[in-house]
Amino acid sequence: MRIGLIADTHGLLRPEALAALQGCAQIVHAGDIGKPEVLDGLRAIAPLAAIRGNVDHGDWALALPERLDLHIAGLTLHVLHDLKQLDRDPVAAGIDVVIAGHSHQPKVERRDGVLYVNPGSAGPRRFSLPISLAVLELDGEAQVELISLS
Repeated sequence: MRIGLIADTHGLLRPEALAALQGCAQIVHAGDIGKPEVLDGLRAIAPLAAIRGNVDHGDWALALPERLDLHIAGLTLHVLHDLKQLDRDPVAAGIDVVIAGHSHQPKVERRDGVLYVNPGSAGPRRFSLPISLAVLELDGEAQVELISLS
């Protein structure tokens, strides 16, 4: 099962991001969406789970949770915007994958059996950081591929 991971769009939904997410069974947005139209564009591709980031304001954003636990294909995914705000032990909580954005820096790391994924920023370029998203493959275990959009 392919799960699209995107974050930090800041109101910009790039055609390259839409193309990279085609064929995903679900999409997860890890916050800093920027505009509700971004959510509409992603929902047109696949079912969407999204959380609110620090730049998301207004009634549309208040309807989104700040954190989310998803149970997909026998695995537990925990989604929050800023990894520095993780306030529980993922191993003790039975979390298989932690998904966070905020830093705009794509990163994949496995610690104590938990996969940590930051898909990077798919929105406007910030400094010299890459523009990216990720695809998570779930087939009994979690594997991730970072996808450059620039």
